[in-house]
This record gives sequence, C-alpha cells and structure tokens, in this order.
Amino acid sequence: MTEQYRKFDAADYIRTEEDVRGLLRAAADEDPGDGAVIRAALKHVARTQNMSALARDTGLNRGNLYEALSEGGNPTLATLLKITNALGLRLSLEPVGDRALDAQPASTATPQQG
Repeated sequence: MTEQYRKFDAADYIRTEEDVRGLLRAAADEDPGDGAVIRAALKHVARTQNMSALARDTGLNRGNLYEALSEGGNPTLATLLKITNALGLRLSLEPVGDRALDAQPASTATPQQG
C-alpha cells in the first residue's frame, strides 16, 4: 500500500472570521520583516473570497491582484490597504515589545536667542 499525499493549502482551513484573524495574527508575528509571510497569508485569505469581486472592490484586475500577492510580489502600501479594506480588515501598527519604549521623542527645545 502506497501513501498518498495531497498538497497542503491553507485556504482549505480558513472558514471563519476567527480563522482569518488567527492566520493574519500569526503571519504578523512570524514575518521576518520583509512582508513575505503576511503577503502569503493575505493571498490565502483572498483565495477564500471571490477573487473577481475582490478585484472589483480593490480597483485592481485579477492578474494584478494575484501578482501583488504572489511569492515574488511586492505590493505597495496603497495596494495592501485596498486589499485589506476590501476583505473587511484594517491594517494597523502596534509597538514591538519594549522597542517602542526605547525610542526617544524628538527634542522640543527652543532655539537659543543670541
């Protein structure tokens, strides 16, 4: 008896909004800083939707949408915002650990009068 394997497809396991949130949260946590993991997760989420409707809602054609979310894609921030908005998501930023606390605010000192 030979073992048979089928190709793993994350989109097969995205069924609820909680699944989407969990996948995107994990992608943000695991992304090495180049956006590759987040882009891949967004692609899986997008594939669970009607891609034609998503293309219409973003103002992108399907080819551009697939290209932006492909492994070699490099979507602009504007494109990411269009995609996340069309998926009913909001892109947000939050501090990474204590690093944000280490940043010093810009100096507010007034210039000296001479």
